Amino acid sequence: MARGIARLFARNDIWCVAEMPLKGGRRADLMGIDARGSVIIVEIKVSRADLLGDAKWPDYLDHCDRFYWGLAAHLDRAVMETEAFRPETCGIIVADGYDAEILRPAPLLPLAAARRKVEVERLARAALRRLTIAGDPHCMPRGGGF
Repeated sequence: MARGIARLFARNDIWCVAEMPLKGGRRADLMGIDARGSVIIVEIKVSRADLLGDAKWPDYLDHCDRFYWGLAAHLDRAVMETEAFRPETCGIIVADGYDAEILRPAPLLPLAAARRKVEVERLARAALRRLTIAGDPHCMPRGGGF
C-alpha cells in the first residue's frame, strides 16, 4: 500500500519516505513534503482491527500540516466518519500495492513555522541518510540506525 500511495503522491509532486521516526517514539508509515512545503503524514491500515485499535494516531497531527488515513480497499470506511476519527482533520486515501486514490482531501492545518522547519529538516536528513547508505551500504551512520 505504501508503494501505491507513493506513486499517487509522486504524480502530484509530493515526495515521501516510509517508516519515518518521529519525536516521542512514534513512526509515520509515510511522511512527505508537497510542492508548497506542507508536511504530510499517512497512517496505513490494512485491517479493521488495526484501524480500530489505533489510539496513537492523534499524536501524528503535531508533526504535519495534512494527515491522511491510507486504507485498503476492502475496509469499511463508515467508521472514518465518526467523531473518534475526527473527519474534519483527516483525509482518506484508498490504496493497494500499485496505485491509490484520494477519497477525501486532508484539510490544511498549518504547523507553526518553527515546528515545520524542524520536521522538514528531520525528514530531509533522514532521506539523505537513506540515499547515501543505499549508494554505499558500508557508510553506516553513528548508532547504525535510520
